[in-house]
Amino acid sequence: MLGACSGPQSALDPAGREAAEVATLFWVMLAGAAVIWLQVIGAALFGSRWQKQPISERGGLRIILWAGAIFPTLVLAVLLAYGLRLMPVLRTGEPALTVHVSGEQYWWRITYRRPDGAMIESANELRLPVGLPVEVTLESVDVIHSFWIPALAGKLDMIPGRTNRLVLNPERLGTYRGVCAEFCGRSHALMAFPVVVMEPADFSAWLSQQAARAARTADDGAFLANGCGGCHAVRGTEATGTIGPDLTHLADRLSLGAGMFENTPENRRRFVAETERLKPGVRMPSFGSLPEGDLDAIVAYLGSLR
Repeated sequence: MLGACSGPQSALDPAGREAAEVATLFWVMLAGAAVIWLQVIGAALFGSRWQKQPISERGGLRIILWAGAIFPTLVLAVLLAYGLRLMPVLRTGEPALTVHVSGEQYWWRITYRRPDGAMIESANELRLPVGLPVEVTLESVDVIHSFWIPALAGKLDMIPGRTNRLVLNPERLGTYRGVCAEFCGRSHALMAFPVVVMEPADFSAWLSQQAARAARTADDGAFLANGCGGCHAVRGTEATGTIGPDLTHLADRLSLGAGMFENTPENRRRFVAETERLKPGVRMPSFGSLPEGDLDAIVAYLGSLR
């Protein structure tokens, strides 16, 4: 029963400043709800078991006024004030890094903005430096999505035509799980992403490596000949598509298909060959009908993108 109280996707096991505040808010609200519940149950027991004499009409109205209206209103007002005070506090501070995240059916376009203004695009995996505030700007290009990393912060909607802002303050190293928390179509449940919180020095080294071209060791002939480069980009190659996720350094990512599978050669082949069956509604066609040689070459090429 307590399995959801800890782990990489638990709001009750916070690893970030905002998540800690949200968890505290939950316990405070639970306590407030318990107080009101105990009052209601106490009144019911008093009226059904212990009060033997009829209560006057005036006395009954007084109980309704104080126990049914004034007391719950005061408790709820305190809870509301406590929750509202968190909003400006959690949105302040100068960010050490800005990350732009775009929700798309059914994956995440993630772009890091370096201090020098350079933009580095990735997909379906978010990396953050521990102990530093990170501003995340959120948009959607199709339908409403919702960006939620329960262990790090509360959820925030991604609305077409609007940019929302979230500040993440990760405080504990580790790998966490983010999800889309708003139903967005057939593969909504298959739209997740790992979040890796790293030491600042390790993060800086990783980001510099991500800015470089892919150090590919396999031939890209089959990849380009079958049209993959029309939808996907691989920096430093002829693949410049923008419809699908950027695949530069794909082999270094933890997962495939927006958090669906571990990033292994077997799963890469499976996802390329059975895309539409594994992720209904996705815009990428399945390539299982390709000759075995072409399919092997594409999978080998994807596995060399480091």
